[in-house]
Parts: sequence; structure tokens; C-alpha cells
Amino acid sequence: MRRKSYSPKPKPPINRSPEEREQVMRRLVVGAVGNRDKRLSGYREQSLKLYPWICARCGRAFDQTNIIELTVHHKDHNHENNPADGSNWENLCIYCHDNEHSRQVEFQLNEGNMSEKDEQELAKYNPFANLKELLGQK
Repeated sequence: MRRKSYSPKPKPPINRSPEEREQVMRRLVVGAVGNRDKRLSGYREQSLKLYPWICARCGRAFDQTNIIELTVHHKDHNHENNPADGSNWENLCIYCHDNEHSRQVEFQLNEGNMSEKDEQELAKYNPFANLKELLGQK
């Protein structure tokens, strides 16, 4: 019995006319632009445009090299609630975001009762508290 090979055989290169190559290139560009627009319409991209690239809890600043570590947190924990003004979002680093969700899970496990320790540990730091002063210094 002959064994079937699942690896595809390499196809010979397609010889296309310059017009056909241009059409293929246009389709690729249109597809790439469409994908970019689709990506930019996502709430993460909108939040990164609206808010500074700073964690709203710990104040860690981000740039192009580490922006992947900045996440968007839904304040009401409803991922379907994405208002265009961003009022339900806050940018959190991955560590603060994980901490926030673990607190939410613990809160639900405790049937909505928050311990005194958790009440004391609520985030009180506001990295934008003196933003007006900082902008006025420039």
C-alpha cells in the first residue's frame, strides 16, 4: 500500500504580465489598508489615541518599544460597552490589569463583600493629578 504524502508540491512561478502584477499589487494594498482600518477601529487603538501611553494605576510610561504591555481595561468589566468617547476605558499596564481582574474575581467569590485590607489597597494614585501644572511649566 502506498503512503499518501501531505506536503504540497512546490508550484512553478506564475509568469504574469505587468498589468496582472499591478492588479495583484492593488488588491494586496487595498487589503492591507482595509485591515489597517479594521484594526484602528478597535477599542484598543481608539484608547491609545485618546489617552496618554501611561498606566492609569502605577504611572509607568510607555513608548513604541513596549506599547504591547499597555492594555485597555473596561471600568465596568463589560467588554461590549465601548463608547466612542472612551469613558469606559483606562489604559493599564499588564501587571495592574491582571491585579484589577484578580480583585474582581476575589470580590465575586466573596459574594460582593470587600475585606478591610482590600479597601485600604484600592488605587489612590492619579498620575494626571498635576497635569495642568506640568503643562503650564512649558
